[in-house]
Amino acid sequence: MINSHVSSFAGLPVLPFTPGMALPDDPSAVAWRLEVEDFEADPEEFAGLVAALRAEVPAEAVRALVIGEWGSAYERALPVELLVEAAPEWTGLRGVFLADLVAEQCEISWLTLPDITPLLAACPTLGVLWVRGGQGLRLEPVRHPGLRELRFEAGGLPAAVVRAVGESDLPALERLDLWLGTSEYGGDAGVDDLAAVLSGAGQPALRHLALANAEIADEVAAAVAAAPVVPRLAVLDLSMGTLTDAGGAALLAGQPLTHLTRLDLHHHYLSEEMAARLVDALPGVRVDVSDPQEADEYDGKPYRYTAVAE
Repeated sequence: MINSHVSSFAGLPVLPFTPGMALPDDPSAVAWRLEVEDFEADPEEFAGLVAALRAEVPAEAVRALVIGEWGSAYERALPVELLVEAAPEWTGLRGVFLADLVAEQCEISWLTLPDITPLLAACPTLGVLWVRGGQGLRLEPVRHPGLRELRFEAGGLPAAVVRAVGESDLPALERLDLWLGTSEYGGDAGVDDLAAVLSGAGQPALRHLALANAEIADEVAAAVAAAPVVPRLAVLDLSMGTLTDAGGAALLAGQPLTHLTRLDLHHHYLSEEMAARLVDALPGVRVDVSDPQEADEYDGKPYRYTAVAE
């Protein structure tokens, strides 16, 4: 569950924008947060907020945007077209975070997102893109020469989006975070959908890969154990999911992971013995096996939960 908004983004402190406010001495030194107060606000209210930002903040000073509540986020898709329309003016835009809403505002799996492909096409200077939510989310394979960090946070990430990321040409991408989620909330990706990501072909600069919050964590671990992308990574993150001893054994039996600086497995279902084996096998690696979980029983079978679902 996500309970707090980001206080900084893309290396900048976050400042809420209010029409008519006194601007800071350097308006380019903040990430501007756009959010309406009423969670059921009319679309015109958020559109007016974007228009006011465009009118009052010098376009060249808009370096990063954090989009909060836009009104009925649980059923109305984030109006990314407003950002696409303004993008030619924001020549210095480096970071965008779509849908920084907390659970009290809207559960992550209820957040309604649009096709975000036009945003990437409209923002060639973009270096960081974070997206929260998976309902309705769409992405087509793209080429973006400058994107360095791409993050999808979801209780269920659509398989089509996972495939599109892998098939995209992102030569500068250094960090990729995919919260795969659960099938119950639309996370229908299988390991076959991860094939292009795990090949690393379209992201030659990748150094940090997170395939996190996955109900298929064991299958992901088995695929990672032989994935071509792994030798070039510094950080491998398989945290927040349902990893069991089967997945741990696959990691131990697979290709060497001793080159990593960090292996993040926190929130897991490993036995104490398996967790200790993983730590002992990688003495030069920071292996995070914190936050062990216990499976529940449902209809006589074990049931395991990802860290973020609803």
